[in-house]
Amino acid sequence: MLVHAVLSRLDAVARLILREPDRAEDAVQDALVRAWRDLPTLRDPDRFDAWLHRLLVRSCMDEARRSRRHRSSVTWSPAHEPVAVDTSGSILDRDQLDRGFRRLSLDHRTVVVLHHYLDLPLDEVAEALGIPVGTVASRLHYAMRALRAALDADARSTTRKAAQ
Repeated sequence: MLVHAVLSRLDAVARLILREPDRAEDAVQDALVRAWRDLPTLRDPDRFDAWLHRLLVRSCMDEARRSRRHRSSVTWSPAHEPVAVDTSGSILDRDQLDRGFRRLSLDHRTVVVLHHYLDLPLDEVAEALGIPVGTVASRLHYAMRALRAALDADARSTTRKAAQ
């Protein structure tokens, strides 16, 4: 049961970062192979989760570099589906958010996923990515600014269409 939960979470993170289910599965598999191979190099067993996330992010980055195409076919896993019945307003909000998220660069998407989806503090995001905390804060700032701009642009276009 624990292994299934860990695999589901890794798969969800990879899907959010890569936005392609097939590539996400490849990245998860690659990360798990790296983890198995490099397990003897893990110095602090208490940091296993951060170490595994770092391996997953690296695998996602490698996979993205291989593909160089960013499609947006996202399939939400059952853990992400809402419990209540969706209303049309929440569907529109989710679609707007997805469009904005899709516009982010891979680096920005990765920081947002690790910080907001995995709820990692900035220092752990920095550790997982192997970059300074200041860089993480900067990427998160610009990613959130880009998301807000995309949502505002969508809202303005929706308002113009409604006025016509």
